[in-house]
Amino acid sequence: MSVRRRLVVYVQGYDPRGLPEYYRMFRQAFRNTCALYGLTGTVGKPVNDRERFMTEWAVETHGPDWDVATRYMFLRWEDIIRRDFARPAWWKIVHMVLAMSHSIAHGVVRRILKAHWRFGLFILYPLVLTVLWALFDAAVGLGIADVASDHGAPGWLAGLIGAALGLGSFAGAIRVTEKHTYLLYLCDDIVSTWQFAHRKRPDWEARLDLFAGYLVDAVKTTDADEVVVVGHSSGSFLAVDVVDRALTRDPALGNHGAKVRLLTIGANLPIVGFHAGAQWFRARLARLAVSDQIGWVDFQSRHDIMNIWPFDPVAGHGVDPGAARRNPTVVAISFRDLWRPDGFGRRRWRFFRAHFQFLLANERTGAPYDYYLICCGPEGLAER
Repeated sequence: MSVRRRLVVYVQGYDPRGLPEYYRMFRQAFRNTCALYGLTGTVGKPVNDRERFMTEWAVETHGPDWDVATRYMFLRWEDIIRRDFARPAWWKIVHMVLAMSHSIAHGVVRRILKAHWRFGLFILYPLVLTVLWALFDAAVGLGIADVASDHGAPGWLAGLIGAALGLGSFAGAIRVTEKHTYLLYLCDDIVSTWQFAHRKRPDWEARLDLFAGYLVDAVKTTDADEVVVVGHSSGSFLAVDVVDRALTRDPALGNHGAKVRLLTIGANLPIVGFHAGAQWFRARLARLAVSDQIGWVDFQSRHDIMNIWPFDPVAGHGVDPGAARRNPTVVAISFRDLWRPDGFGRRRWRFFRAHFQFLLANERTGAPYDYYLICCGPEGLAER
């Protein structure tokens, strides 16, 4: 399939930075990709749709014997994410502990650890770090209480001083180290994802329903040869949700006009799908698995700790569509093929940087995965 026009529909993950950061990242990475492959091209200015939650920009890419026009639709919900981030720190910590306790008690964490121990450790990290901080600051509080008691303070007053300073130390440690630990961000992420898995986020669902409508309208009206719906990180399970909702709205989606593809990268579907109460999500996976209208490709890398590898997004959830299964095509990649050798050892331990490599420019040619050639190159996703 030789693509001359493409529509990319990007479903944002759980990231409060939103459009400014992603547009800057796209523009810089596109320039780097052009330099790497000897291409030329331009990225247009973002245009906001004031009546809908989306921003678009146009991309023109020129190769030695091909030209591709890409329309990039960025679906926006950072306003909802930022409202989550405005919740008090104590609320984040308490509800993270409750959500994690529920997940442990109901076997979700055990299933994640069984799927891949490294991803399971990442899931447990916020709870473990919180417990360690609590133990450390409890020791600080007890030590201060002993000092106050030794200096003649009544037992009740010494205990009160120790508790107050211990809690203050706990709160201060979390705030001061947040830029290194991302603890509060991960608390919001865990709590919100748990709520979504149990269908307790009507604001998320309302926005995703709007996104499904945008997708149906865009596919009907586009002159593109291919439509690629992209979900990165937590955007992966949201993209699955949006595509399934779009198919419910338009059962002929993908059978008329442009070919419709679903691309999941750095996916973490089990953080929703492994919950017992997420039968609705597993039903979405089952429908997409047998769809002959949607081509689904899932790229995974063992160098991304926030991405289970290897993992079958369908069978791994206990879904068995039998011989009718068509999706997804799972492609394992190595970041060794994407990065220059001199930077590999250092970068693989910068976990968030490695996780975002799926959206950044490659540094080496010839790799099986290249986000900007998928979005702006002449090959269709399925053929690539």
